[in-house]
Amino acid sequence: MISDMKKIDFKAVPKRDWIKFGTWAIALLLFAIWVGSVWLFVVPTLLIFDNYITHIIPWRWWQSSSSKTLRSTMRLVEDIIVVLIAVQVLNIFFFQNFKIPSSSLEKTSLVGDHLFVSKLSFGPRLPMTPLAFPLVHNQFPWNGKKAYIDKPQLPYKRISGLGRLKRNELVVFNFPAGDTVPLKVTNPDYYTLCHLYGRDRIWSDPRTFGKVVARPVDMRDHYVKRCVGLPGDDLEVRHNSLYINSQEVNEPTHAQLNYFVQTDGTMLSEDELYELGVARDDIALLDGLDQSYYPLYEQLGFTGDMTKGFGLIYHLPLTKSMRETLQKHSGVLHIEVEPDPGQSVFTTYPLSDLFDWTRDNYGPIHIPAKGETIPLTAENLALYERCIRNFEHHTIEKTTSGILIDGKPTSSYTFEMDYYFMMGDNRHNSADSRAWGFVPEDHIVGKPLFVWLSLDKDRDLLHGKIRWRRFGTVLK
Repeated sequence: MISDMKKIDFKAVPKRDWIKFGTWAIALLLFAIWVGSVWLFVVPTLLIFDNYITHIIPWRWWQSSSSKTLRSTMRLVEDIIVVLIAVQVLNIFFFQNFKIPSSSLEKTSLVGDHLFVSKLSFGPRLPMTPLAFPLVHNQFPWNGKKAYIDKPQLPYKRISGLGRLKRNELVVFNFPAGDTVPLKVTNPDYYTLCHLYGRDRIWSDPRTFGKVVARPVDMRDHYVKRCVGLPGDDLEVRHNSLYINSQEVNEPTHAQLNYFVQTDGTMLSEDELYELGVARDDIALLDGLDQSYYPLYEQLGFTGDMTKGFGLIYHLPLTKSMRETLQKHSGVLHIEVEPDPGQSVFTTYPLSDLFDWTRDNYGPIHIPAKGETIPLTAENLALYERCIRNFEHHTIEKTTSGILIDGKPTSSYTFEMDYYFMMGDNRHNSADSRAWGFVPEDHIVGKPLFVWLSLDKDRDLLHGKIRWRRFGTVLK
């Protein structure tokens, strides 16, 4: 190669090629300094230098072919490769698309919203599983097969971004309880399934639960929630109200709860509820004559009796403004919030008999911060065991004599990462940190900024499928 370099007349290289090479070299140098990797400068720069200046590698050998078909095909292949590389770089370091799959953030974001997610907001995370199929997350959409190779696994590293994650910001992250996944049953998570059915049942019944797979951090499913608790915070939910460090916090404008709505017999049409903002799948009509519901109706203070029944009862998710609007409806008698169902319906984190927390009354719980040392006791071990074992990769064992971490007795633990507490704005229909615990910093993906496309699953193309008014909606 050196002998070939000596034969090159560098003075004969066109000036425009030197300019192209210089522009790329400067861009790569700045990029490598930002990322903190000298190899991201050296290797690509050498390749680009050869492409523009030395031409030792026959990059476009096909251009001299007599076959027009070959030339056209290779030109197309080259264009596809360049586009794939460019899009992959943009997805890793700058921005990514995310589609809202569930109603946990309604009405802040709707099912079918496609979000522009900024990787720069909190700093892009370098790939931890580098050998993965481009533009596909953890599995191929056409066959469900794994779209990555488990090894090698690179250590977690985050590049400097525009800022840090703040309280009440929306955030996309990798599902922390998604390290182990039964492919046929992904909700509830694996740990809740083991709690409900037993680990042996999950692993021995692939017909019901599917194959159980392990996923690296960056290949776990993407979730989007609101960050309500920061590292070092004390968090509590009291009767549906959120408290941080003993202070009640203002709920997001679009936060909603489930309500029971009693009418005087008047039917609330689908179109009427749709205009109000209630999706078709969220509408439930209960039988006011069903005696099994009578204790609930009486608890809610609804008008009725054992002989005549309680009329028409709707079960709906509503924001405060939606509730106020519906209360003005001439046919509506009462609107009452859904009572706390308890643990029998909503399994809460941690999965321990020592904690009787529920969906509407949760905590208090302390959120660990990097470098913070927390005393470990038999009572609070369940809160932090998953963090220590699954996220920070230490062995932990509870014995009759005390707690062992990496085989050594200890009464405290110093955390190696920051942790966050996430909740959905649709508080009664959100599987969030109340169900699966803390989100470690290495799971943070980016910040959703705005809606660039919105498709309504309840409408066809000619009748409002595209929600035009949501285009460009800034998410707060």
